[in-house]
Amino acid sequence: MDINAQLRSEIQKALQYLFGTSTDDIQLQPTRPEFEGSHTLVCFPLTRISKKSPEQTAQLIGEYLISHTSQVKSYQTIKGFLNLTLSDNFWVGVLNEIHAKPGYGTFPSNGKEIMVEYSSPNTNKPLHLGHLRNNFLGWSVSEILKANGYRVHRVQIINDRGIHICKSMAAWKLYGNGETPESSGMKGDHLVGKYYVEFDRQHKKEIRDLMMQGLSQEEAERQSPIMQLAVDMLRRWEAKDEEILSLWRMMNSWVYEGFNATYRRMGVEFDKLYYESDTYLLGREEVLKGLERGVFFKKEDGSVWVDLTAEGLDQKVLLRSDGTSVYITQDIGTAILRFRDFPNIEGQIYTVGNEQEYHFKVLFLILDKLGYAWARKCYHLSYGMVDLPTGKMKSREGTVVDADDLMEDMVRDAETLTRELGKIEGLSDDEAKELFEMIGLGALKFFLLKVDPKKRMLFDPQESIQLQGFTGPFIQYTHARIRALLRKAKQEGVMSQSASIENPAQLEPAERQVVIVLSRYEEKVREAATVYSPAILANYAFELAREYNQFYQTVPVLTEPDRSRLQFRLALSAATARVIRHAMSLLGIGVPERM
Repeated sequence: MDINAQLRSEIQKALQYLFGTSTDDIQLQPTRPEFEGSHTLVCFPLTRISKKSPEQTAQLIGEYLISHTSQVKSYQTIKGFLNLTLSDNFWVGVLNEIHAKPGYGTFPSNGKEIMVEYSSPNTNKPLHLGHLRNNFLGWSVSEILKANGYRVHRVQIINDRGIHICKSMAAWKLYGNGETPESSGMKGDHLVGKYYVEFDRQHKKEIRDLMMQGLSQEEAERQSPIMQLAVDMLRRWEAKDEEILSLWRMMNSWVYEGFNATYRRMGVEFDKLYYESDTYLLGREEVLKGLERGVFFKKEDGSVWVDLTAEGLDQKVLLRSDGTSVYITQDIGTAILRFRDFPNIEGQIYTVGNEQEYHFKVLFLILDKLGYAWARKCYHLSYGMVDLPTGKMKSREGTVVDADDLMEDMVRDAETLTRELGKIEGLSDDEAKELFEMIGLGALKFFLLKVDPKKRMLFDPQESIQLQGFTGPFIQYTHARIRALLRKAKQEGVMSQSASIENPAQLEPAERQVVIVLSRYEEKVREAATVYSPAILANYAFELAREYNQFYQTVPVLTEPDRSRLQFRLALSAATARVIRHAMSLLGIGVPERM
């Protein structure tokens, strides 16, 4: 259903009738809350056709629509804006369409494929709060694209090689005493992260000692024994030394097992995993081919560079003087490999923090220079960092907010709040546990997704868990309230089984407003996919829940004696619950049947 399209068609007829010509430049927008109506026509651009003032243009179009269309009940002109109030019969018809469309908010296949990358962690530490925003964002964007008819391939690149990995390995070798996840009782990713922090602690201590012996800080950092061990491990890894490779495989396996447990609780998964240790060599080969073709150039020390000054950027090193790869080399190889694996994809969406914006500009330009036309279909879904009241997180210093700990805390807070409010009456222990998990993780996901991805945000756990306000639990509670109402209606035998909704004589303003919001859902699903922003659906779900609660508090439902009004309100409630459930599912959030 596209009400805007219907109105545009009628407005084009009006323009042709009134002024002898028409235009596709018809700007419709939702009417502001302080005015009457649901749709507003912006008349300023139409004055070139009407040759009249914006106010006169609005007046003439409004009079035409009243006389010639059944949809428009009344109008109001505010300067150059024409606010349209549509008839109650029209809105009843809209609800009938929604009621009769089980897949409302989901579009048929468009025959297109797209790839979404998210998570992409390093294997030297557990996932943290920033990874939660990344994963929830990538998963939700994938779900939104699927709802819009795309076939989506979810992937991640696991950064499993490099000096940062060797730092954890070196610290474990020196101080681990053979400790394993089994012997320590720790998740594998937490254990490896423990030794990454230990490396930093020991490295700083050695730097201080060497500086007291007269070395400069730069020299001390380089000559630190633990750093030399990590560098030696990296060299031996690249030389395929079996002893180092064996240690690397063992510690990475611990991390993967830990990651998988975290992903399961997050509710995210992947269709294919890529590993930096597999893709960096392909990237190196592509760079050498580009060098032969003159796309890149070599400096006197033997390093290979790309010159992007003509594009307003600078020169970027692609291979060091010793022939080893840099970070972007791996990304070149990964992008090419993905298009080989999935040749039909429309493009790749990289869900990565905004501190990497320059990196992706460079990457896409390099791929374009190498002759890959699909490089222009790659998109960096840049998102802002997540701050805490306590300040910025630093992994190497062990001051991050661990993803596992935060999820556990949120579920525990959800349990405390739910028990205090007495919302678990009649639930078994298993059902209550499932409810706490749904509320706690729903609160976390909603809070991290309700902000536009591009914006930096402050995460407040206590605010996120509240049952009132712009929160996930508020929307979950609204859904549970509706489901309880519908169960009671069924028990009392007043729920109609008819495929169509009876037409009440007149709608209450609160009823009409809920239908208006419901009618905009598919438009919001489209918009969210166009700009890759789950925040649009989070805001929509909150608006719908808020309007329904206003309706619920001001209009009787089960006590309504008029049958047509009763059935309309039950159908309105059922449609609202269905849309809330669907919108929240696109955010990766479950909604309870009872609460």
